[in-house]
Amino acid sequence: MARPLEPNRRRSLSDPLAAALMPPPNESAADRERRLEAESEAKRVSDGIDEMLRAEKKEKKAKPEIKVLILGQSESGKSTTLKQFQLMHATAAFHADRIAWRAVIYLNLVRSVRRILDAVSFESDQPDEAEDQETASGCAISLTRQSSAISVTRVPKYPQYRHALEPLRELEERLIRMLSSPNEDEPTHTAPSKPDWSTYANGNSNVQVTVGKNGRPAPFITIPPSWTPSPLSPSTSLPSPGGSSNSSSKSKNQEVSVHHTSNWKKAFSLGNRIKSPKSAHTNEIEGWWDDPSDPVHVLNSCAQPMLALWKDPSVKQRLREKRIRLEESSGFFLDEISRITALRYFPSDQDVLKARLKTTGVVEHSFSIAHSQRRFITWKIYDVGGARNQRHAWAPYFEDVNAIIFLAPISAFDQVLAEDPEVNRLEDSLLLWKSVVSNKLLAHVSIILFLNKVDLLQAKLKSGVRLSHHMPRYGDRPNDYENVSSYFYNKFGSIHQTFSSNKEREFKIHLTAVTDTRRTATIIQNVRDIIITVNLKNIHLM
Repeated sequence: MARPLEPNRRRSLSDPLAAALMPPPNESAADRERRLEAESEAKRVSDGIDEMLRAEKKEKKAKPEIKVLILGQSESGKSTTLKQFQLMHATAAFHADRIAWRAVIYLNLVRSVRRILDAVSFESDQPDEAEDQETASGCAISLTRQSSAISVTRVPKYPQYRHALEPLRELEERLIRMLSSPNEDEPTHTAPSKPDWSTYANGNSNVQVTVGKNGRPAPFITIPPSWTPSPLSPSTSLPSPGGSSNSSSKSKNQEVSVHHTSNWKKAFSLGNRIKSPKSAHTNEIEGWWDDPSDPVHVLNSCAQPMLALWKDPSVKQRLREKRIRLEESSGFFLDEISRITALRYFPSDQDVLKARLKTTGVVEHSFSIAHSQRRFITWKIYDVGGARNQRHAWAPYFEDVNAIIFLAPISAFDQVLAEDPEVNRLEDSLLLWKSVVSNKLLAHVSIILFLNKVDLLQAKLKSGVRLSHHMPRYGDRPNDYENVSSYFYNKFGSIHQTFSSNKEREFKIHLTAVTDTRRTATIIQNVRDIIITVNLKNIHLM
Protein backbone atom coordinates (compact mmCIF):
# COMPACT_ATOMS: atom_id res chain seq x y z
CA MET A 1 0.00 0.00 0.00
CA ALA A 2 1.36 3.41 -1.03
CA ARG A 3 2.46 5.69 1.77
CA PRO A 4 0.23 8.80 1.99
CA LEU A 5 1.91 12.14 1.34
CA GLU A 6 2.61 14.29 4.36
CA PRO A 7 0.93 17.67 3.64
CA ASN A 8 3.06 19.64 6.08
CA ARG A 9 6.35 17.82 5.47
CA ARG A 10 9.36 20.17 5.54
CA ARG A 11 11.01 20.76 2.11
CA SER A 12 14.45 19.98 3.58
CA LEU A 13 13.34 16.42 4.21
CA SER A 14 12.37 15.80 0.53
CA ASP A 15 14.85 18.06 -1.29
CA PRO A 16 18.42 16.62 -1.30
CA LEU A 17 19.93 19.99 -2.25
CA ALA A 18 18.19 21.80 0.57
CA ALA A 19 19.32 19.08 2.94
CA ALA A 20 22.92 19.45 1.78
CA LEU A 21 22.83 23.20 2.34
CA MET A 22 21.46 22.95 5.89
CA PRO A 23 23.90 23.87 8.68
CA PRO A 24 25.56 20.84 10.22
CA PRO A 25 24.13 19.74 13.56
CA ASN A 26 25.86 21.04 16.68
CA GLU A 27 27.54 23.82 14.65
CA SER A 28 29.66 26.10 16.84
CA ALA A 29 29.52 29.88 16.58
CA ALA A 30 33.02 30.01 15.00
CA ASP A 31 32.10 27.34 12.43
CA ARG A 32 28.90 29.19 11.63
CA GLU A 33 30.83 32.43 11.05
CA ARG A 34 33.31 30.70 8.73
CA ARG A 35 30.48 29.02 6.81
CA LEU A 36 28.63 32.28 6.30
CA GLU A 37 31.83 33.99 5.11
CA ALA A 38 32.44 31.20 2.60
CA GLU A 39 28.84 31.40 1.36
CA SER A 40 29.15 35.17 1.03
CA GLU A 41 32.38 34.83 -0.97
CA ALA A 42 30.82 32.19 -3.23
CA LYS A 43 27.84 34.47 -3.86
CA ARG A 44 30.16 37.37 -4.65
CA VAL A 45 32.04 35.28 -7.22
CA SER A 46 28.79 34.01 -8.73
CA ASP A 47 27.37 37.53 -8.97
CA GLY A 48 30.62 38.67 -10.60
CA ILE A 49 30.37 35.96 -13.25
CA ASP A 50 26.74 36.88 -13.90
CA GLU A 51 27.74 40.51 -14.31
CA MET A 52 30.53 39.58 -16.72
CA LEU A 53 28.08 37.57 -18.83
CA ARG A 54 25.60 40.47 -18.86
CA ALA A 55 28.38 42.88 -19.84
CA GLU A 56 29.58 40.52 -22.60
CA LYS A 57 26.05 40.21 -23.94
CA LYS A 58 25.64 43.98 -23.83
CA GLU A 59 28.97 44.47 -25.61
CA LYS A 60 27.95 42.02 -28.34
CA LYS A 61 24.82 44.04 -28.92
CA ALA A 62 26.76 47.29 -28.93
CA LYS A 63 29.65 45.95 -31.08
CA PRO A 64 28.37 42.93 -32.97
CA GLU A 65 30.97 40.60 -34.44
CA ILE A 66 30.40 38.26 -37.34
CA LYS A 67 32.54 35.20 -37.95
CA VAL A 68 32.52 33.66 -41.42
CA LEU A 69 34.22 30.41 -42.38
CA ILE A 70 35.22 29.83 -46.02
CA LEU A 71 35.21 26.11 -46.77
CA GLY A 72 35.82 23.92 -49.80
CA GLN A 73 38.38 21.56 -51.29
CA SER A 74 41.81 22.74 -52.38
CA GLU A 75 41.77 25.08 -55.40
CA SER A 76 38.03 25.69 -55.10
CA GLY A 77 38.48 29.47 -54.94
CA LYS A 78 38.55 30.08 -51.18
CA SER A 79 41.60 32.33 -51.12
CA THR A 80 40.30 34.27 -54.12
CA THR A 81 37.00 34.85 -52.31
CA LEU A 82 38.91 36.17 -49.31
CA LYS A 83 40.89 38.46 -51.63
CA GLN A 84 37.61 39.80 -53.01
CA PHE A 85 36.47 40.65 -49.47
CA GLN A 86 39.80 42.42 -48.92
CA LEU A 87 39.48 44.31 -52.19
CA MET A 88 35.99 45.51 -51.21
CA HIS A 89 36.52 46.31 -47.54
CA ALA A 90 40.27 46.84 -47.09
CA THR A 91 41.11 48.37 -50.45
CA ALA A 92 44.16 50.37 -49.31
CA ALA A 93 45.78 47.34 -47.66
CA PHE A 94 45.02 45.17 -50.70
CA HIS A 95 46.67 47.65 -53.04
CA ALA A 96 49.66 48.00 -50.72
CA ASP A 97 50.21 44.22 -50.92
CA ARG A 98 50.07 43.98 -54.71
CA ILE A 99 53.81 44.39 -55.25
CA ALA A 100 54.45 41.45 -52.92
CA TRP A 101 52.58 39.16 -55.33
CA ARG A 102 55.04 39.86 -58.16
CA ALA A 103 57.30 36.91 -57.31
CA VAL A 104 54.30 34.57 -56.99
CA ILE A 105 52.98 35.64 -60.40
CA TYR A 106 56.43 35.13 -61.91
CA LEU A 107 56.53 31.62 -60.44
CA ASN A 108 53.04 30.84 -61.78
CA LEU A 109 54.09 31.91 -65.27
CA VAL A 110 57.40 30.05 -65.22
CA ARG A 111 55.73 26.85 -64.03
CA SER A 112 53.14 27.04 -66.80
CA VAL A 113 55.87 27.45 -69.44
CA ARG A 114 57.90 24.59 -68.05
CA ARG A 115 54.79 22.43 -67.84
CA ILE A 116 54.36 22.94 -71.59
CA LEU A 117 58.00 22.04 -72.24
CA ASP A 118 57.57 18.85 -70.22
CA ALA A 119 54.38 17.97 -72.09
CA VAL A 120 55.78 18.47 -75.61
CA SER A 121 59.21 16.96 -75.00
CA PHE A 122 60.16 13.87 -76.97
CA GLU A 123 60.48 11.90 -73.71
CA SER A 124 56.86 12.70 -72.76
CA ASP A 125 55.62 10.52 -75.62
CA GLN A 126 56.26 7.54 -73.36
CA PRO A 127 53.17 6.37 -71.37
CA ASP A 128 53.00 7.86 -67.92
CA GLU A 129 50.65 6.65 -65.20
CA ALA A 130 50.40 10.06 -63.61
CA GLU A 131 49.36 11.77 -66.83
CA ASP A 132 45.69 11.53 -65.98
CA GLN A 133 45.83 13.46 -62.76
CA GLU A 134 46.20 17.05 -61.77
CA THR A 135 49.81 18.16 -61.48
CA ALA A 136 51.53 20.37 -58.97
CA SER A 137 51.09 23.36 -61.23
CA GLY A 138 47.35 23.00 -61.06
CA CYS A 139 46.97 22.03 -64.73
CA ALA A 140 43.61 20.53 -65.57
CA ILE A 141 44.05 17.09 -67.11
CA SER A 142 41.24 14.90 -68.35
CA LEU A 143 40.46 11.63 -66.62
CA THR A 144 40.05 9.89 -69.95
CA ARG A 145 43.23 8.04 -70.93
CA GLN A 146 44.68 8.82 -74.31
CA SER A 147 44.35 6.01 -76.80
CA SER A 148 47.59 4.58 -78.11
CA ALA A 149 46.03 4.62 -81.59
CA ILE A 150 46.01 8.42 -81.69
CA SER A 151 48.88 9.85 -83.68
CA VAL A 152 51.37 11.92 -81.72
CA THR A 153 52.08 15.43 -82.92
CA ARG A 154 55.76 16.31 -82.78
CA VAL A 155 56.95 19.83 -82.01
CA PRO A 156 59.79 20.44 -84.49
CA LYS A 157 61.08 23.51 -82.65
CA TYR A 158 61.18 21.82 -79.24
CA PRO A 159 65.01 21.73 -79.05
CA GLN A 160 65.18 25.48 -79.80
CA TYR A 161 62.47 26.24 -77.22
CA ARG A 162 64.19 24.09 -74.60
CA HIS A 163 67.54 25.80 -75.19
CA ALA A 164 66.13 29.35 -75.29
CA LEU A 165 64.10 28.82 -72.12
CA GLU A 166 66.81 27.03 -70.15
CA PRO A 167 67.32 30.13 -67.89
CA LEU A 168 63.80 29.57 -66.53
CA ARG A 169 64.96 26.40 -64.78
CA GLU A 170 67.40 28.29 -62.56
CA LEU A 171 64.90 31.14 -62.10
CA GLU A 172 62.23 28.75 -60.91
CA GLU A 173 64.62 27.27 -58.37
CA ARG A 174 65.51 30.77 -57.14
CA LEU A 175 61.84 31.71 -56.76
CA ILE A 176 61.09 28.48 -54.90
CA ARG A 177 64.02 29.06 -52.55
CA MET A 178 62.78 32.59 -51.94
CA LEU A 179 59.23 31.42 -51.27
CA SER A 180 59.93 28.24 -49.36
CA SER A 181 62.18 25.90 -47.45
CA PRO A 182 62.58 22.28 -48.54
CA ASN A 183 63.75 21.05 -45.14
CA GLU A 184 61.26 22.35 -42.59
CA ASP A 185 57.50 22.37 -42.31
CA GLU A 186 57.15 24.90 -39.49
CA PRO A 187 57.76 28.67 -39.71
CA THR A 188 61.14 29.80 -38.40
CA HIS A 189 62.25 32.97 -40.17
CA THR A 190 61.26 35.70 -42.60
CA ALA A 191 63.00 36.81 -45.75
CA PRO A 192 64.66 40.26 -45.73
CA SER A 193 62.38 43.28 -46.05
CA LYS A 194 64.13 44.18 -49.32
CA PRO A 195 64.66 41.02 -51.38
CA ASP A 196 68.27 40.41 -52.34
CA TRP A 197 67.73 38.10 -55.29
CA SER A 198 71.43 37.34 -55.63
CA THR A 199 71.31 35.64 -52.23
CA TYR A 200 69.13 32.91 -53.72
CA ALA A 201 71.17 32.35 -56.87
CA ASN A 202 73.28 29.24 -57.40
CA GLY A 203 71.77 27.45 -54.43
CA ASN A 204 72.98 30.01 -51.91
CA SER A 205 69.97 30.17 -49.63
CA ASN A 206 71.59 30.11 -46.20
CA VAL A 207 69.60 32.70 -44.30
CA GLN A 208 70.04 33.48 -40.62
CA VAL A 209 67.06 32.69 -38.45
CA THR A 210 65.26 35.84 -37.38
CA VAL A 211 63.69 35.95 -33.94
CA GLY A 212 60.33 37.69 -33.59
CA LYS A 213 59.26 40.18 -30.97
CA ASN A 214 57.70 37.48 -28.81
CA GLY A 215 60.99 35.57 -28.60
CA ARG A 216 59.79 32.86 -30.97
CA PRO A 217 61.29 32.30 -34.40
CA ALA A 218 59.58 34.43 -37.01
CA PRO A 219 57.69 32.64 -39.82
CA PHE A 220 58.69 31.72 -43.35
CA ILE A 221 57.08 30.04 -46.31
CA THR A 222 57.30 26.29 -46.69
CA ILE A 223 56.83 23.56 -49.25
CA PRO A 224 56.10 19.97 -48.26
CA PRO A 225 59.23 18.21 -46.98
CA SER A 226 58.56 15.26 -49.29
CA TRP A 227 59.30 17.43 -52.34
CA THR A 228 61.69 15.72 -54.74
CA PRO A 229 62.67 16.48 -58.35
CA SER A 230 60.63 15.03 -61.20
CA PRO A 231 61.00 15.76 -64.91
CA LEU A 232 57.23 16.15 -65.28
CA SER A 233 56.93 18.57 -62.40
CA PRO A 234 57.24 22.21 -63.48
CA SER A 235 59.24 22.86 -60.34
CA THR A 236 62.22 20.85 -61.51
CA SER A 237 64.86 20.55 -64.20
CA LEU A 238 64.10 20.32 -67.86
CA PRO A 239 64.61 16.87 -69.35
CA SER A 240 67.92 16.51 -71.11
CA PRO A 241 67.84 16.04 -74.87
CA GLY A 242 67.49 12.40 -75.76
CA GLY A 243 67.69 11.35 -72.12
CA SER A 244 65.25 9.21 -70.21
CA SER A 245 63.09 10.37 -67.34
CA ASN A 246 62.84 8.61 -64.02
CA SER A 247 59.55 10.15 -62.96
CA SER A 248 58.55 10.28 -59.34
CA SER A 249 54.76 10.32 -59.19
CA LYS A 250 54.73 11.36 -55.57
CA SER A 251 56.33 14.68 -56.31
CA LYS A 252 53.86 15.70 -58.97
CA ASN A 253 51.18 16.67 -56.51
CA GLN A 254 53.43 18.88 -54.42
CA GLU A 255 53.24 22.62 -54.82
CA VAL A 256 54.79 25.61 -53.15
CA SER A 257 52.76 26.73 -50.16
CA VAL A 258 52.88 29.48 -47.59
CA HIS A 259 52.08 28.84 -43.94
CA HIS A 260 49.29 30.98 -42.53
CA THR A 261 51.61 32.61 -39.97
CA SER A 262 54.19 33.60 -42.56
CA ASN A 263 54.81 37.28 -43.18
CA TRP A 264 55.85 36.56 -46.76
CA LYS A 265 54.24 39.70 -48.18
CA LYS A 266 56.59 41.86 -46.13
CA ALA A 267 59.52 39.91 -47.51
CA PHE A 268 58.58 40.82 -51.07
CA SER A 269 57.51 44.40 -50.48
CA LEU A 270 60.17 46.87 -51.56
CA GLY A 271 59.74 49.26 -48.67
CA ASN A 272 60.68 52.79 -49.69
CA ARG A 273 63.07 51.62 -52.35
CA ILE A 274 60.64 52.25 -55.20
CA LYS A 275 60.25 55.87 -54.08
CA SER A 276 63.96 56.67 -53.88
CA PRO A 277 65.41 58.88 -56.63
CA LYS A 278 68.49 57.53 -58.41
CA SER A 279 70.41 60.68 -57.58
CA ALA A 280 69.92 64.21 -56.29
CA HIS A 281 70.11 65.53 -59.87
CA THR A 282 67.22 63.58 -61.36
CA ASN A 283 63.58 62.86 -60.63
CA GLU A 284 63.83 59.37 -62.10
CA ILE A 285 62.70 56.75 -59.58
CA GLU A 286 64.83 53.75 -58.69
CA GLY A 287 62.99 50.43 -58.77
CA TRP A 288 63.43 46.69 -59.02
CA TRP A 289 64.13 47.08 -62.75
CA ASP A 290 67.50 48.62 -61.78
CA ASP A 291 68.53 45.52 -59.82
CA PRO A 292 70.40 43.21 -62.26
CA SER A 293 69.65 40.15 -60.08
CA ASP A 294 65.88 40.77 -60.09
CA PRO A 295 64.00 37.91 -61.84
CA VAL A 296 62.26 40.31 -64.20
CA HIS A 297 65.45 40.49 -66.33
CA VAL A 298 65.45 36.73 -66.96
CA LEU A 299 61.75 36.79 -67.78
CA ASN A 300 62.13 39.78 -70.05
CA SER A 301 64.93 38.11 -71.99
CA CYS A 302 62.81 34.95 -72.38
CA ALA A 303 59.61 36.74 -73.37
CA GLN A 304 59.84 36.13 -77.12
CA PRO A 305 60.59 32.38 -76.85
CA MET A 306 57.74 32.02 -74.33
CA LEU A 307 55.33 33.77 -76.70
CA ALA A 308 56.48 31.63 -79.62
CA LEU A 309 56.06 28.44 -77.57
CA TRP A 310 52.55 29.33 -76.41
CA LYS A 311 51.39 30.36 -79.92
CA ASP A 312 52.98 27.41 -81.76
CA PRO A 313 50.15 25.40 -83.45
CA SER A 314 52.01 22.12 -82.96
CA VAL A 315 52.30 22.86 -79.23
CA LYS A 316 48.57 23.61 -79.02
CA GLN A 317 47.78 20.35 -80.82
CA ARG A 318 50.09 18.33 -78.55
CA LEU A 319 48.44 19.78 -75.46
CA ARG A 320 45.03 18.87 -76.88
CA GLU A 321 46.19 15.33 -77.54
CA LYS A 322 47.39 15.03 -73.95
CA ARG A 323 44.15 16.67 -72.75
CA ILE A 324 46.04 19.36 -70.86
CA ARG A 325 44.03 22.56 -70.40
CA LEU A 326 46.33 25.13 -68.90
CA GLU A 327 43.62 27.77 -69.26
CA GLU A 328 41.75 26.11 -66.40
CA SER A 329 44.70 26.08 -64.03
CA SER A 330 45.10 28.44 -61.11
CA GLY A 331 47.71 31.10 -61.76
CA PHE A 332 47.21 31.13 -65.53
CA PHE A 333 49.13 34.05 -67.08
CA LEU A 334 50.20 32.66 -70.47
CA ASP A 335 47.87 35.07 -72.30
CA GLU A 336 49.63 37.97 -70.54
CA ILE A 337 53.28 37.12 -71.25
CA SER A 338 54.21 40.48 -72.81
CA ARG A 339 52.70 42.46 -69.95
CA ILE A 340 53.96 40.24 -67.10
CA THR A 341 57.54 40.17 -68.42
CA ALA A 342 57.80 43.93 -68.91
CA LEU A 343 60.64 45.44 -66.87
CA ARG A 344 58.33 47.75 -64.95
CA TYR A 345 55.45 45.34 -64.56
CA PHE A 346 53.30 46.06 -61.51
CA PRO A 347 50.57 43.53 -60.56
CA SER A 348 46.98 44.64 -61.12
CA ASP A 349 44.05 43.75 -58.88
CA GLN A 350 43.05 41.04 -61.34
CA ASP A 351 46.58 39.60 -61.34
CA VAL A 352 46.53 39.25 -57.56
CA LEU A 353 43.12 37.58 -57.69
CA LYS A 354 44.37 35.04 -60.24
CA ALA A 355 47.75 34.37 -58.58
CA ARG A 356 48.10 30.96 -56.98
CA LEU A 357 50.04 30.30 -53.78
CA LYS A 358 48.79 27.46 -51.63
CA THR A 359 48.27 28.48 -48.01
CA THR A 360 48.46 25.92 -45.21
CA GLY A 361 46.74 26.33 -41.87
CA VAL A 362 44.01 28.88 -41.16
CA VAL A 363 44.16 32.48 -42.38
CA GLU A 364 42.14 35.08 -40.47
CA HIS A 365 41.27 38.54 -41.75
CA SER A 366 39.28 41.19 -39.88
CA PHE A 367 37.23 43.97 -41.45
CA SER A 368 35.08 46.75 -40.03
CA ILE A 369 32.07 46.98 -42.31
CA ALA A 370 29.53 49.79 -42.06
CA HIS A 371 26.03 48.56 -41.33
CA SER A 372 24.39 51.94 -40.96
CA GLN A 373 25.52 55.57 -40.88
CA ARG A 374 26.82 55.37 -37.32
CA ARG A 375 27.40 51.69 -36.82
CA PHE A 376 30.21 49.34 -37.85
CA ILE A 377 30.28 45.57 -37.57
CA THR A 378 33.53 43.65 -37.20
CA TRP A 379 33.86 40.73 -39.57
CA LYS A 380 36.33 37.93 -39.02
CA ILE A 381 36.75 35.73 -42.08
CA TYR A 382 38.66 32.45 -41.88
CA ASP A 383 40.16 30.74 -44.93
CA VAL A 384 41.14 27.19 -44.07
CA GLY A 385 43.17 24.69 -46.06
CA GLY A 386 40.99 22.45 -48.21
CA ALA A 387 43.28 19.49 -48.85
CA ARG A 388 42.19 16.29 -47.16
CA ASN A 389 45.02 16.32 -44.65
CA GLN A 390 44.03 19.84 -43.53
CA ARG A 391 40.28 19.39 -43.03
CA HIS A 392 40.73 18.26 -39.43
CA ALA A 393 41.48 21.93 -38.65
CA TRP A 394 37.92 22.97 -39.54
CA ALA A 395 36.06 21.63 -36.51
CA PRO A 396 37.44 24.04 -33.85
CA TYR A 397 35.98 26.94 -35.84
CA PHE A 398 32.45 25.50 -35.96
CA GLU A 399 31.56 26.45 -32.39
CA ASP A 400 30.77 30.16 -32.70
CA VAL A 401 30.76 30.77 -36.44
CA ASN A 402 27.83 32.80 -37.82
CA ALA A 403 27.99 31.82 -41.47
CA ILE A 404 29.78 29.50 -43.87
CA ILE A 405 30.64 30.24 -47.47
CA PHE A 406 31.17 26.87 -49.15
CA LEU A 407 32.85 26.77 -52.57
CA ALA A 408 32.34 23.90 -54.99
CA PRO A 409 34.24 24.17 -58.32
CA ILE A 410 31.67 22.66 -60.67
CA SER A 411 34.04 22.89 -63.65
CA ALA A 412 36.14 20.13 -62.06
CA PHE A 413 33.78 17.28 -62.98
CA ASP A 414 36.49 15.68 -65.15
CA GLN A 415 39.40 16.13 -62.73
CA VAL A 416 40.75 14.20 -59.75
CA LEU A 417 42.13 15.20 -56.36
CA ALA A 418 45.84 15.96 -56.33
CA GLU A 419 46.15 14.04 -53.05
CA ASP A 420 44.12 11.04 -54.28
CA PRO A 421 44.00 10.41 -58.05
CA GLU A 422 41.29 7.80 -57.55
CA VAL A 423 38.73 10.40 -56.39
CA ASN A 424 36.82 12.68 -58.74
CA ARG A 425 37.01 16.31 -57.57
CA LEU A 426 33.31 16.99 -57.98
CA GLU A 427 32.32 13.79 -56.17
CA ASP A 428 34.64 14.88 -53.35
CA SER A 429 32.92 18.28 -53.22
CA LEU A 430 29.51 16.61 -52.99
CA LEU A 431 30.63 14.39 -50.09
CA LEU A 432 32.27 17.33 -48.35
CA TRP A 433 29.12 19.42 -48.82
CA LYS A 434 26.99 16.64 -47.33
CA SER A 435 29.24 16.40 -44.26
CA VAL A 436 29.04 20.15 -43.67
CA VAL A 437 25.26 20.58 -44.00
CA SER A 438 24.55 17.51 -41.84
CA ASN A 439 26.88 18.60 -39.02
CA LYS A 440 24.79 19.28 -35.92
CA LEU A 441 27.31 21.83 -34.63
CA LEU A 442 26.36 23.97 -37.65
CA ALA A 443 22.59 23.59 -37.30
CA HIS A 444 22.02 27.31 -36.68
CA VAL A 445 24.70 28.60 -39.03
CA SER A 446 23.72 30.39 -42.23
CA ILE A 447 25.21 28.70 -45.30
CA ILE A 448 25.96 30.29 -48.66
CA LEU A 449 26.98 27.93 -51.45
CA PHE A 450 29.15 29.21 -54.29
CA LEU A 451 28.98 26.90 -57.31
CA ASN A 452 32.24 28.32 -58.56
CA LYS A 453 34.25 28.49 -61.78
CA VAL A 454 31.21 28.74 -64.04
CA ASP A 455 33.34 30.57 -66.61
CA LEU A 456 35.59 27.52 -66.92
CA LEU A 457 32.53 25.26 -66.99
CA GLN A 458 31.10 27.17 -69.95
CA ALA A 459 34.39 26.98 -71.86
CA LYS A 460 34.79 23.27 -71.10
CA LEU A 461 31.30 22.35 -72.28
CA LYS A 462 31.70 24.50 -75.37
CA SER A 463 34.93 22.65 -76.23
CA GLY A 464 32.99 19.37 -76.34
CA VAL A 465 33.73 17.79 -72.95
CA ARG A 466 30.63 15.82 -71.97
CA LEU A 467 29.46 15.65 -68.36
CA SER A 468 27.84 12.22 -68.87
CA HIS A 469 31.26 10.68 -69.61
CA HIS A 470 32.36 11.51 -66.07
CA MET A 471 28.99 11.49 -64.24
CA PRO A 472 26.89 8.77 -65.91
CA ARG A 473 23.78 9.72 -63.92
CA TYR A 474 23.50 12.89 -65.97
CA GLY A 475 22.32 10.66 -68.78
CA ASP A 476 21.49 12.00 -72.23
CA ARG A 477 20.42 15.47 -71.13
CA PRO A 478 21.69 18.43 -73.20
CA ASN A 479 25.36 19.10 -72.63
CA ASP A 480 25.01 22.91 -72.52
CA TYR A 481 25.74 25.37 -69.73
CA GLU A 482 22.11 26.09 -68.83
CA ASN A 483 21.20 22.44 -68.31
CA VAL A 484 24.47 21.39 -66.67
CA SER A 485 24.54 24.34 -64.24
CA SER A 486 20.89 23.72 -63.37
CA TYR A 487 21.71 20.04 -62.73
CA PHE A 488 24.47 20.96 -60.29
CA TYR A 489 22.30 23.65 -58.66
CA ASN A 490 19.54 21.11 -57.98
CA LYS A 491 21.95 18.34 -56.96
CA PHE A 492 23.67 20.41 -54.26
CA GLY A 493 20.34 21.91 -53.19
CA SER A 494 18.73 18.49 -52.78
CA ILE A 495 21.62 17.32 -50.59
CA HIS A 496 20.96 20.25 -48.25
CA GLN A 497 17.22 19.54 -48.26
CA THR A 498 17.74 15.83 -47.52
CA PHE A 499 20.61 15.86 -45.04
CA SER A 500 20.60 19.31 -43.43
CA SER A 501 20.47 19.35 -39.63
CA ASN A 502 18.27 22.48 -39.91
CA LYS A 503 16.23 22.90 -43.09
CA GLU A 504 14.92 26.28 -41.89
CA ARG A 505 18.30 27.97 -41.71
CA GLU A 506 19.26 30.80 -44.06
CA PHE A 507 20.56 29.07 -47.19
CA LYS A 508 21.44 30.55 -50.58
CA ILE A 509 23.09 29.21 -53.75
CA HIS A 510 25.04 31.39 -56.19
CA LEU A 511 26.64 30.51 -59.51
CA THR A 512 29.98 32.30 -59.36
CA ALA A 513 33.33 32.98 -60.98
CA VAL A 514 35.13 34.57 -58.06
CA THR A 515 37.93 35.95 -60.24
CA ASP A 516 35.28 38.20 -61.84
CA THR A 517 35.41 41.26 -59.58
CA ARG A 518 32.27 42.99 -60.81
CA ARG A 519 29.96 39.97 -60.54
CA THR A 520 31.50 38.75 -57.31
CA ALA A 521 31.20 42.20 -55.68
CA THR A 522 27.44 42.12 -56.26
CA ILE A 523 27.16 38.60 -54.85
CA ILE A 524 29.29 39.44 -51.81
CA GLN A 525 27.13 42.50 -51.17
CA ASN A 526 24.01 40.32 -51.12
CA VAL A 527 25.72 37.69 -48.96
CA ARG A 528 26.93 40.36 -46.56
CA ASP A 529 23.43 41.81 -46.11
CA ILE A 530 21.93 38.36 -45.48
CA ILE A 531 24.54 37.45 -42.87
CA ILE A 532 24.25 40.79 -41.08
CA THR A 533 20.44 40.59 -40.95
CA VAL A 534 20.44 37.06 -39.55
CA ASN A 535 23.16 37.91 -37.02
CA LEU A 536 21.35 41.00 -35.73
CA LYS A 537 18.16 38.98 -35.33
CA ASN A 538 20.04 36.42 -33.25
CA ILE A 539 21.58 39.16 -31.10
CA HIS A 540 18.18 40.66 -30.30
CA LEU A 541 16.89 37.21 -29.32
CA MET A 542 19.72 36.74 -26.78
